[in-house]
Amino acid sequence: MLSKAKIKLVQSLVHKKHRDTLGLFTVEGNKSVIELLRSKIRVNSLFATHEWLITHPVSTFANDTEVHEVTPQELKQLSSLTTPGQVLAVAVIPENVSSIHKSNGLILALDGIQDPGNLGTIIRIADWYGITHVVCSSQCADTYSPKTIQASMGSFLRVTTLRCQLNEFLSDCNLPVYGAVLNGKSTYEINIPQHCVLVIGNEGSGISNDILPFIKFPVSIPKRGEAESLNAAVATAVLCDSWARQLSSSIKI
Repeated sequence: MLSKAKIKLVQSLVHKKHRDTLGLFTVEGNKSVIELLRSKIRVNSLFATHEWLITHPVSTFANDTEVHEVTPQELKQLSSLTTPGQVLAVAVIPENVSSIHKSNGLILALDGIQDPGNLGTIIRIADWYGITHVVCSSQCADTYSPKTIQASMGSFLRVTTLRCQLNEFLSDCNLPVYGAVLNGKSTYEINIPQHCVLVIGNEGSGISNDILPFIKFPVSIPKRGEAESLNAAVATAVLCDSWARQLSSSIKI
């Protein structure tokens, strides 16, 4: 039987202040937990039903992982999901990476993406297109929020994220900076190079005024219908696809 203290600790990780204080976050879902256990991220504790543990022997886990067999009712107490699965992991938050600006390829820079579902989806989109680096401004949703982790569908394990002051990052970056805006050059007409930074703005207000001066190449997605705007994650997917198609076509910049 789980102690009240253990239940309270896991439940507290739904809040950012407790994640930051304890340096821990939760991962749920069979596929995501298995990928987590195979990754370099240290798993502090594992809570799983008897059925799950039969299929996934404890001997396959890291030696320093605490494994707790729990009932479905106990797992429901721990879970942040309406319908929990059979396993939940508590993992150690990795250290913030500071060398992303030295990387090649396309770097996504997110300016105030506040919805954790959007953030997780963008991380998943980056993973789909082979983009390995995402920079999050300090105003973005938390990368290790349960909703972000859930929306990323395991992609948070393959995409490196950096949380920082975005204006400082862009000041130190030597790559050309593109930005998604409403009045930029059409993606049909502009070439997005293999190595660059692409800034995606806030869901409601777009790219903030203090970041706009860093945008040397404003980009827009051509509009044919009457919709006022695109969801931030949808816009990211369209722009990443444009970048990927140009890359595969070997367009010279």
